[in-house]
Amino acid sequence: MNNPNAWFQFALFAAALLLITKPLGLYLVKVLDVHGRTWLDKVVKPFERITYRVCGIKPDQEQGWIGYARSMLAFSMVGMLWTYFILRFQDHLPLNPQGLPGLAPHLAFNTAASFTTNTNWQSYTGESTMSYFSQMVALAIHNFTSAACGIAIAAALVRGIARQSAKTIGNFWADLVRVTYYLLVPICIVLSLFLVSQGMIQNFKPYTVAKTYEPYTIQVPKTDAAGKPVMAADGKTPVMVDQSVDTQTIVQGPMASQMSIKMLGTNGGGYTNANAAHPFENPTPLSNFFQMLAIFAIPSALTYYLGRMVKNQRHGWAVWGAMFAMFVAGVLVCWHFEAAGNPIHQKLGVAAADGNMEGKETRFGIFSTALFATVTTDASCGAVNAMHDSFTPIGGMVPLFNIETGEVIFGGVGAGLYGMLIFVVLAVFIAGLMVGRTPEYLGKKIEAYDVKLVMLVLMVLSATILGFTAWASVSDWGQAGLNNAGPHGFSEILYAYSSSVGNNGSAFAGLTAAPADGNPHWDTTLGLAMLFGRFLMIVPILALAGNLASKKLIPASAGTFKTEGPTFVLLLIGTVLLVGALTFLPALAIGPIVEHYLMGAGTLF
Repeated sequence: MNNPNAWFQFALFAAALLLITKPLGLYLVKVLDVHGRTWLDKVVKPFERITYRVCGIKPDQEQGWIGYARSMLAFSMVGMLWTYFILRFQDHLPLNPQGLPGLAPHLAFNTAASFTTNTNWQSYTGESTMSYFSQMVALAIHNFTSAACGIAIAAALVRGIARQSAKTIGNFWADLVRVTYYLLVPICIVLSLFLVSQGMIQNFKPYTVAKTYEPYTIQVPKTDAAGKPVMAADGKTPVMVDQSVDTQTIVQGPMASQMSIKMLGTNGGGYTNANAAHPFENPTPLSNFFQMLAIFAIPSALTYYLGRMVKNQRHGWAVWGAMFAMFVAGVLVCWHFEAAGNPIHQKLGVAAADGNMEGKETRFGIFSTALFATVTTDASCGAVNAMHDSFTPIGGMVPLFNIETGEVIFGGVGAGLYGMLIFVVLAVFIAGLMVGRTPEYLGKKIEAYDVKLVMLVLMVLSATILGFTAWASVSDWGQAGLNNAGPHGFSEILYAYSSSVGNNGSAFAGLTAAPADGNPHWDTTLGLAMLFGRFLMIVPILALAGNLASKKLIPASAGTFKTEGPTFVLLLIGTVLLVGALTFLPALAIGPIVEHYLMGAGTLF
């Protein structure tokens, strides 16, 4: 970790993040006010009015939490069905120059659920599975709408906190339209042009077939006349044959337009299987830096939006401070263990100073990789510029634990703020119990109903992750998808369901969720986990917003617990870590933690 250049990069990233938080937060205040005026009004306002007129939206007609939830669920369901239809029948739709077939039912379900929930888990190889039409119309559109939906939910909860004796928390349709038109689309246009300037492709050309400098030989499964694999005598192992390769297929297509919203919307779904490690998706160190900054930009700005809306900017900065402190801790731990390397590799002659470069791009190096892995799992993004499966056990545990906190360390666009506010309410409740008085949050009493909703959200997170993990780890179909045994194999399963429920989408790449035999269990259970992790958490959060909006403000007194300053920040961090540790420590102990000690003893998995 004695790398001045890495420390400079870290300081530059932190400074850039802090620099954009306030101006973007102020802009969000205007965007999320249906009557707010922005510098884009002359261009965008006509499109906004036309959309309201065509869709029959009355932006001034606000909704209660039940109406807001119904609108959100209906919009998401229609979008998921639309995506499922496109993926199943993409071979009959335009912009498919490679002639790619439609997806199998279980893979189409998994992918539709993934992009609807802002998870963007990929059980497929993008460049060999998705047509241009599917990439743009099915997937990229969801990158905008799922992100806008998350920001809308966060705004609804903030309104619930800020208002008093109110029955409404906003209009979902107006929030969705304004976030998309005034925030996501304009920023994505700028970021797309920047990415193209760095070398990212943006075209509609067929894939390029290039001649390799030298042919090489690979082994592939032998197939019969029907195209089915020929099995060995045991009936389980495929017969392998040599195949000479003298060409390489180079992916083309509308990549930059999808990568910009992939990062800004904390979606993470890669255009290619290699994701942000691919030289087209992430051409330069500068593109790598701005992609990381784009992931954190809106979640960070939403904390300033919170402070401005509740008329307590110090509270907004306190929430930001708690997020930033946990982010820094994660980066340092991950960087330390990746820089230390693998002692087993060192015994084989790898210099300790080289660290763990397995699964990493040499053009990014260890620090930029550790920073990217921490950023993408602090936020519910899931984009990766390295294989997390190749990290050291503790280095890989950092992104895993980041997700299991509920994606609240800046988190996804909107999802990070409303997830952290759940912990804020819980922290205030704990503080009230410690001093023996009724808990209050920004002038509102936190009562039994509020705490029940908070605990319901946390129980959905933990029960879904641990329940599906337990099922898969003892099932034949679950173990069949593993490429590693022992604690590392268990970590692959735990990471998959943590990523799905946390709506992150990154993975330990050793897991094969879509086996060649078409076993649908992984795709189906992961798809269900994504839906549970998104919607079974959002509904109680909206109920909390509605209940808080109906409360009256009470004046502060000498005994009121202040929700700003170092004491509150420490209590909030402690609450997040305590809930995460108590819930997931046993699973982490039999996964990455025991693997760490076994690695020290010379055992690999």
